[in-house]
Parts: sequence; C-alpha cells; structure tokens
Amino acid sequence: MKKILVFLAEGFEEIEAITIIDIARRAEIDCKTVSVTGKKEVMGAHGVALIADMLFDEKICMQADGLILPGGMPGTTNLQSHEGLTKALKAFYEQGKIIAAICAAPMVFGGLGFLEKKKATIYPGMQQHLKGAAYSTEMVCQDGNIITSRAPGTAMAFGLKIAEVFAGAKKAEEVKKALVYSL
Repeated sequence: MKKILVFLAEGFEEIEAITIIDIARRAEIDCKTVSVTGKKEVMGAHGVALIADMLFDEKICMQADGLILPGGMPGTTNLQSHEGLTKALKAFYEQGKIIAAICAAPMVFGGLGFLEKKKATIYPGMQQHLKGAAYSTEMVCQDGNIITSRAPGTAMAFGLKIAEVFAGAKKAEEVKKALVYSL
C-alpha cells in the first residue's frame, strides 16, 4: 500500500485538504495528515479546525511515497516557510518521487525552482509564482513527478488524479463512479 502525506499549516484551504484525504482513503491509499505548526489541531482559512494524524517528522516524510500540499492563504506561505518540509520536498523532487500541490500551493514548487520547463497550473492570477513553467489552465496537470491543480473547485479532480497515481487507474475509476463524479 502506497503512503502519502498531506501537510496542514494554519490557514490551509479546507475543501482541498479534506477532499484529498477523503478520496485517497476511499482509494485505500495510506494517507496521513501532518501538522507543520507544532500542534495537532490546525485551523483552516475558513475557521474549520482539523486534528492532524501527526506532527512534522522529517524521517517519517522520507518514508512516504508522495507529499501533498493543499493551498489556501496564509496556509501556502506557512508551508513555504517550513524548513523541514522544504528539505523533504527537495529530496523528493531530486529522487523523482511524487509531489503535488493545489490552488496557491504550486507557488512553493515555483519558489524552489521545480517547475522550470514543466507544465503546471495554479490559482488564477498567481501565474507569476510558477517560475519557468509552461502555464496551463487545465484543472489538473501532471508533468513527471509533479502534479498541480488550480483551486478548491478542482479538488475532486486533483484527488482522483492522486488516487490514479498511487492506487491505479482502475481504483481511481471505482472511486470516481462511487462518488458520482462526472467531469
């Protein structure tokens, strides 16, 4: 069973985080939430608190198969400023392991130089943060080991792409059908 980690920082976008977690677990992916705040309860951008499965631990990060960043503000900038997470993302990028971000969070990848000559998307109006990328308006983009998505409204498509990558197309299609998702 593949293991992915979804990172939570104060001000994360609730729809994105919860949708990713829910779809991954429906697809039987070992999906855990990780707080980068030093406490398990993390407050979302719209006042919804989540209790993370664990606090940030670099060793646990390195044992995962994928690292996922929900967007939201100031959640994205809080993720971007976490040294341990940045270090883990760099290691995953260099090893060709899957990293994914939605909404504003692809700006973390842009800031780290991961998107040079890659196709990527981000929340509309934030394209300048995709440094060196070929900007796309697709709901979800995958270029190599990097998956990006646009906004809370694309969270379902993003979650299903993550399910496809980590659990296979057949399992992702089963989840999609059970959710009555038609896009």
